[in-house]
Amino acid sequence: MSNSVTKTHQQEISGGDRFDFGENWKNFLPLIDEGRIQQAENSLKKMLEIDTMEGKSFLDIGSGSGLFSLAARRLGAKVLSFDYDPKCVACTKQLKRMYFDNDNSWDIETRSVLDYDYLCSIGKFDFVYSWGVLHHTGAMWKAMANVDSNVAADGKLFIAMCNDQGRASKFWWTIKKIYVSLPEYLRWLVTIPCYIRLWGPTMIRDFVLLRPFKTWFAGERGMAAHRDVIDWVGGFPFEVSKPEEVFYFYKQRGYELEQLKTCAGSHGCNEYVFKRSANSVPTANGVQESGAPSPG
Repeated sequence: MSNSVTKTHQQEISGGDRFDFGENWKNFLPLIDEGRIQQAENSLKKMLEIDTMEGKSFLDIGSGSGLFSLAARRLGAKVLSFDYDPKCVACTKQLKRMYFDNDNSWDIETRSVLDYDYLCSIGKFDFVYSWGVLHHTGAMWKAMANVDSNVAADGKLFIAMCNDQGRASKFWWTIKKIYVSLPEYLRWLVTIPCYIRLWGPTMIRDFVLLRPFKTWFAGERGMAAHRDVIDWVGGFPFEVSKPEEVFYFYKQRGYELEQLKTCAGSHGCNEYVFKRSANSVPTANGVQESGAPSPG
């Protein structure tokens, strides 16, 4: 299975249909230090409202650099990480070798969240985590339905989904598609104007307040500003959702919303933590889901 995933992934990148997320995370990997790891741990503890994951299981869907898989393992969880991008899998494996070499409580695989049979085969988890991933699959609502099969009774689902800005989101879809379609040596033609658009006002404000580059270096969730910009500008495929759509989608599946952190109508991701009711069961036809749900 992993070989077919790798082949398809490479074809999508070569055809200008997918951003090379793994290359971006590979460049981020050398920046990971104790401070960033602790930031990632604190993010999980805050959003999931926990102090430890001892005795719990954690599924990281789209592990990227592997930072949050590492954070969950350090908090005591038994971890399964998987990613569609082979380079992301390599990054996650490298982090494991650095911090938990030969650890039997952390497994890493090359898989797709759109593979419903695979998700059913790996069972249930106390925590299912997928930050900024499901909207990059090319089949967002199907991916959102598929992960339902992995959340245990009373388990928590922590996801982050790109915010629907209407016309602005269509603009960003076009920018992202242009970026992945260009040869690498010409991508600066897209990146530089986007840097000015995304960071120009913030940089000016920081200088006016006599705190140059403070926001740039502050970071969130242990991330790096430059890598976040590249990830945002290039992130394709790209779909978006409104908070009410996501809430309704999981409410219909027996989840309660425990945490919500929005990007206040701007570009970026809305973060959600849902808890599955002990009496709910995964939808039998979850793999069939496509298109946005209708709340009313």
